Amino acid sequence: MVVVFLCLFIVMAAVQVAKPQLLWRMNRPLQKPFVKDYDATEPNRAGYMIERVAGAAVLAGAVVMLVIELT
Repeated sequence: MVVVFLCLFIVMAAVQVAKPQLLWRMNRPLQKPFVKDYDATEPNRAGYMIERVAGAAVLAGAVVMLVIELT
């Protein structure tokens, strides 16, 4: 079960590194009750860069944990 969760983390982190805008668009319906203007809350270029860095850190950590789990 741990391996399945780690694989899900790896996929989500890879998507966040490659295309963080995709996750932002998928999250828009969840913001509906809380946000009046979606475009005002979307991150700028620097915000997406921070998301990529965080995604890369999670990706590296999940890969290391997966390798440890499988060995």
